Amino acid sequence: MILLIPILALVIGGLLAFFVGGWENIPREYIGVATLAGIDTVFGGLRAGLEGRFRNDLFMSGFFVNILLAVGLVALGFAIGVEELYLAAVITLGGRLFLNLSLIRRHYITKITDAMARKKLEVGR
Repeated sequence: MILLIPILALVIGGLLAFFVGGWENIPREYIGVATLAGIDTVFGGLRAGLEGRFRNDLFMSGFFVNILLAVGLVALGFAIGVEELYLAAVITLGGRLFLNLSLIRRHYITKITDAMARKKLEVGR
């Protein structure tokens, strides 16, 4: 149940962005890295939940700190004239997303193949 909260928050945020508007004035790099940081935290939370080491306080603090760090990196890049600095956040967060997604996928595939092997053994008896 607690894993549904980030998904619900993502849906509410998407609806707010769609209906409230005003996001057009914010540079798209800020929105992009903030979204990536949020999605990365959600996948990290899902992975931690599957591994049985999910902690709500770490998840919530990580969610906001990751977003602030990513947006701060974009702001720093704009401030010092290295506008492509946001790519560092995109590459790092993208790599973490793929890693977390692969571990989540591996967890479920292992669980399914183990269940199928157990069922095959039960039928063979």
